[in-house]
Parts: sequence; structure tokens; C-alpha cells
Amino acid sequence: MEIKKELWAVAPNGQDIYKYTITNGQGASVVLSSYGAAIVSVNVPDKDGVLGDVVLGYPKAESYYGDGPFSGKVPGRFANRIAKGKFTLDGKEYTLNINNGENHLHGGPTGYAERVWDSQIDGFAVEFKYFSPDGEEGYPGNLTVVTRYEWSEDNKLTMTFKGECDAATVVNLVNHVYFNLEGEGAGEGNIFDHMLKLNCSEFLPTDTGLIPLGAPAPVAGTPLDFQNGRRIGDDILNFDFEPLKIGKGYDHCFLIDGAQPGQLQDAATLWSEKTGRQLDIATTQPAIQIYTGNYVGGSPEGKCGRSYNDYEGIAMETQHFPDSPNQPEYPSTVLRPGEVYQETTVYAFSVKK
Repeated sequence: MEIKKELWAVAPNGQDIYKYTITNGQGASVVLSSYGAAIVSVNVPDKDGVLGDVVLGYPKAESYYGDGPFSGKVPGRFANRIAKGKFTLDGKEYTLNINNGENHLHGGPTGYAERVWDSQIDGFAVEFKYFSPDGEEGYPGNLTVVTRYEWSEDNKLTMTFKGECDAATVVNLVNHVYFNLEGEGAGEGNIFDHMLKLNCSEFLPTDTGLIPLGAPAPVAGTPLDFQNGRRIGDDILNFDFEPLKIGKGYDHCFLIDGAQPGQLQDAATLWSEKTGRQLDIATTQPAIQIYTGNYVGGSPEGKCGRSYNDYEGIAMETQHFPDSPNQPEYPSTVLRPGEVYQETTVYAFSVKK
């Protein structure tokens, strides 16, 4: 295993942005950036043994500044949406910055995805650390978070989040990486022919602003049923189904069957019949947001030399439920002093037999 560190760019505030490349004995690699603690590339073999980059991203560090898709970055302090940018904790109401219609999304306009994280090599892993001060984007309490990425000889990328605070707050961290198992920029195509299987029998219905309405609903008998594995493109443009019309495709929070705090549980399998590449996702998180890149078009120029099209990548965001601070029946996202926030997600790449 080899880890290479290089200076990639200097941020507008003068902070150095570093890029890390972790390469295993097979030549498969992961590229990471200290801007947004981002996954920039994942290079893994196809059924013919040919390495290819399966992650959407940009050749220049500057392209990650404020990019709409949040490509590969870690949003925070709270990923996904909080209704109207308000929540009440211990009897006090907090107001967050609004950046998605009338709602707060992915930690706000200057959240963790738009920060340069401290970084270091730790064994065969890379750690990114960020200190979030009390009041940043409206959140209470000082919070220190660490994102750790470890790459294995058998092409598993393990991502661990840890966080500690000095006052009660809410935390929901995720990575917003987009995958295309045919290869980044392959044929200017989409992910419609990808096959997806979800260990999820329920999802969260939402309003038109993608805020959950409350109780989960069964996926059975709907275009959201991926329990047995099927082609993503079969129903993605079925806008007669209101939940697909709302998001212009899949942008839904699925509840992971059998999820237990602190225990890894199978969440999703994505594979390409064309390349044979397969991605299995296991996580300690209770849910997975499936977003099919419905608004990726118009992004900065990608590594392939052009801007990406809508639906060209799929984000499978392991996380807690959207708007959890306002919906007490959901698994809690509250973190208090003396507690440690910790969640793990494993991306296991292989070749489908």
C-alpha cells in the first residue's frame, strides 16, 4: 500500500489544499482532497481487469468551490434538509441559513463541504479534521469532526465519521460521492442501465420541498421498490408517480431493514452488466438517500473534459433521516457533551461473476 500526498491548490483564504492518492498492490486507488474531505476518484478494475475511475469529479481543486452537486464532499453539520431552517433543542429555537428554497440543505451555503479540513496520513488511511465553531451556519456548540478513509488490498473503502461537542447540537454527516460503474464520463451516458438492489422495504414520503411528511411508507408495488434488484432506468422518468415527479427522478430516503445503532448492515448493491463492476454498501447509519444526479447538468468541467449531464451519476448517501431535529419519532441526531458521534460506511468494489 502506498499513500502519496501533494499540494493541489491554495484556497482563496490562503489555506493549502492537499490531494492524497492511496494505491493498493493491485494498482487500484482512491484519490482524496482536503477541500470538503472529498472523494475525488476511485480507480477499480472491470471484468477484463482494466482500471477505470468510477467517481464523478473535477480535475481542478477550484471546481469544487461551491459546486451545486457537492461532488464527493462531506456536507455538514447536518446533511440533507431541515425544514425552514429551524429546529428546537432543549427548549431553545435555532435558525439556520436557508439555501434550498425555504429550507436548509447540507449544512448551509458555507458548510463543511466548503471548508479546507486539516489532514494527515495515519497508517494506510487518511484523516481529515474540521473544527466547527459555535454559531457556524446557526448551529449551537463547538463541534470537532474527523473523517477517516481507509483503502484495502481487496478494494474496500471504509469511511468513518467521529464528532465531539461542548454543547448540545445536532449532527448528520454523509459523503456525497457520485458513482458511475461504467466509468466517469463514459460515452456521455447516464446510469439508467445500472442495476440497483436496496435492503429497504420502506421510504419517507415528502412534500414538494423534499421534507418528510412523517411516517414511512412501504415501497412494495411502487417505482421505489428495489428490494429484488432491477434496472434504475425502468421507472426513473415515470413522473405520473408523484414522488418521482417531485425530484425529477430518484431523490428519496430509504430506511435500511434491520438497522441497529453501531452495527454494520447491508444497505445497497449497485452493478453494471456492461463492465461487471459491482459496489456493495454496508453502513451503521439507519437510512440511505438515493439521488440519481437529477440536477448534475451544468456542473463544472469534469475529469472527462466536459460538464456532466443530468443522471450521469448516482449518489447513495448513508445517513440519518432528513429533518430529524423536527421529527422526534425519527432516530435522534442530537449529540451532547461527553458523547461521541461515530458512524461507518464501507464501499466494497468487486467484479460481478
